[in-house]
Amino acid sequence: MNNKIILTEFDSRQAQQSTFIKNQTSPSMMKKIMYFVLLIASATLFGQKNSNMKFAIYNDVVGNVKMFDHYKNQIESVHVFKTKANLPKNLKKFDFLADKGLIEIKLKKNAGTPDLVSLEVLNEQYQIPKDTSVFIEGYEFSDTSTKVFNEMITKIDVKDENGKKALYISTTSL
Repeated sequence: MNNKIILTEFDSRQAQQSTFIKNQTSPSMMKKIMYFVLLIASATLFGQKNSNMKFAIYNDVVGNVKMFDHYKNQIESVHVFKTKANLPKNLKKFDFLADKGLIEIKLKKNAGTPDLVSLEVLNEQYQIPKDTSVFIEGYEFSDTSTKVFNEMITKIDVKDENGKKALYISTTSL
């Protein structure tokens, strides 16, 4: 009989604890927790670099490997630099893009050149001071005189971070 009493007391304590936990995690509390988790997750993803992004440089203009698929017949040479340390002098200014290596492409002499635009011009088009950094797939371009190929741009968003607006560009990286 003593065993039954102990079990009954244990079961009643467990039921009280379970009721206490249920009362503490009401649906509105769960919503708040979920919003907080989503906020943290989105903030974490907000500044991340796209790990699939492979930059390609042609004539000091930034593009990506995917966009040059359209120019396969016009490519004269491709040089792949696997590390920042291997970059030649003319590409050192792009070393911040070389996390996964960097590709230098040379087109044939009579090949057409894709349309390009400077980041400062893009900033001005979106009423942002022209010297404001631009983010392309999570990579920060602080030198807005840098030119990029229009063809790689799929989406431009203006995002406000700490009261300062900046352009965030998505590309044809996949």
